[in-house]
Amino acid sequence: MSPAPRVAVAALAAAPIACPPGLPTRLGIPGGQVSLQSSPAREGGPDWHVLRVSGEAGADFDAAHAREVMHAFAPDVVVVPAALVSAAPGLVVTDVDSTLITQEVIEELADHAGTRAQVAEVTARAMNGELDFAQSLHQRVATLRGVPASVFQTVLDALIPTPGAQALVDAVHRGGGTFGVVSGGFEEVVAPLCQMMGIDHWVANHLEVRAGHLTGRVQGDVVTSDTKVAHLQRWAGEQGVPLEQTVAMGDGANDMPMMGAAGLGVAFCAKPAVRAAVPDTISLQRLDALVGILALPLP
Repeated sequence: MSPAPRVAVAALAAAPIACPPGLPTRLGIPGGQVSLQSSPAREGGPDWHVLRVSGEAGADFDAAHAREVMHAFAPDVVVVPAALVSAAPGLVVTDVDSTLITQEVIEELADHAGTRAQVAEVTARAMNGELDFAQSLHQRVATLRGVPASVFQTVLDALIPTPGAQALVDAVHRGGGTFGVVSGGFEEVVAPLCQMMGIDHWVANHLEVRAGHLTGRVQGDVVTSDTKVAHLQRWAGEQGVPLEQTVAMGDGANDMPMMGAAGLGVAFCAKPAVRAAVPDTISLQRLDALVGILALPLP
């Protein structure tokens, strides 16, 4: 008789979480190990606290029921599947805008074109799944026509990584995995950001530039939700990582197919429609909360 698969259920909150008696049994993980972990103070951003129960799943284990039980203690719950309990993730892929960084790059660019409010309204609707992403991107990029190409460095210098972003990248590397980003933003900003952070893979859109100014057009194919799934699969395949051992995180509707394709998909500070559709969530603006959830090695 084969052993029962291992599973972990993690609750995440901004305040310490008390573990009630008998919690592992209530979760369907009898004999499960309980661990508590808190955020390093040095990372900035809100504190996080993770209560994690891991062990062999009982015959009656049900992920939806486990989430319901844990939601009594914390607003965010992640059920970690067996492949990511037995081993560290071989590949973690995140969105960039409002996930890896706190801003939306296209809005920062639009600030220099005087169209920020217009672009922000379209971005919000696209990320909530109300508009076709590719069409909305062309609409927003058109407002950037005439902006000097020097704007890329200006925006890059002003980017604010999400608290805990570098700590998460480093923890994935310590665990033997690689880190990738897929972005509906722009390689002119994304590539140097990834190089500075030691990120292994990235894909983003290209903005057309002529005579030193943006033309208001995207050069080449637009990075869509299908592109994000394809690169998750490609990077995992190139490294020999089973999809079950991958993690994908994002905040927008165009990230949902990628989150569904990964072994674990986590909605990070997500738009309402995304949070309603993706059961595993992080609502605190601290990317390194995933370190505690996955029990990744600390420095």
